[in-house]
Parts: sequence; structure tokens; C-alpha cells
Amino acid sequence: MIYCGLEILLDLHGQILVQEDGSWIKIEARRAEETEQRPHGIKYSLTLHARDGKRLMGYDNAHGLKQTGKRHEAQKVPFDHRHPFEKREPVIYAFSCPEELLRHFFAEVDEVLRELKKR
Repeated sequence: MIYCGLEILLDLHGQILVQEDGSWIKIEARRAEETEQRPHGIKYSLTLHARDGKRLMGYDNAHGLKQTGKRHEAQKVPFDHRHPFEKREPVIYAFSCPEELLRHFFAEVDEVLRELKKR
């Protein structure tokens, strides 16, 4: 499958982008086998960290989300999701293409940095 912005995302793999306030962004992205959980064939993790290294928010499909199956059962199923700022639980992210992923991620980074600046 060909996705808009795929080469841009893959070229950013391994980048650490330090922000003015000392926080930093880490980007990991590489091709992966296409599966039901990763139909786009990309494994990625885009994260914003505080100066001390604590993750503030992120978008990824690097680990599974708990899905409740039968009674008293839970399994981890890898899917695109985001870890919102100051929330404990990740939420499903509707991946459409790498370009949109980058746009949504950096827009949320800007929102989080603005919020932190107000404090």
C-alpha cells in the first residue's frame, strides 16, 4: 500500500527534536509486516517528553491495548492509539496516512506545550 508522507515519516526515524523549553520529541518509524492490527505496514512511536524524560503524550502502535473478550479475560491487541496528555489510558487513533499522523501529532504537541507554558 502507498501512503501519503510515508517516506517523510520513515526518514524521521531515530530523530530527537529538542524544543525551546527543553522538552523533546522522539520519533521512531519503520516498515513492518502488514497484519490485521497494522494494515498500513508501519510500526511507529511518536512521543513528547519533559526535560526529565517523562513521557507527556504520544501516538503509537508499538504495544497492545487491553481488549476485553470473554468474562474475566483481557488481551493486548496492537492497534494505532494515542496517549493523551495527563490521561492514564490510551485511546484508539484512526490512522489514515503518515502525513495525517504527523500533522495530528505535531498539532497536539503544540497544544501541550502551550498548556505547559501557562502553568
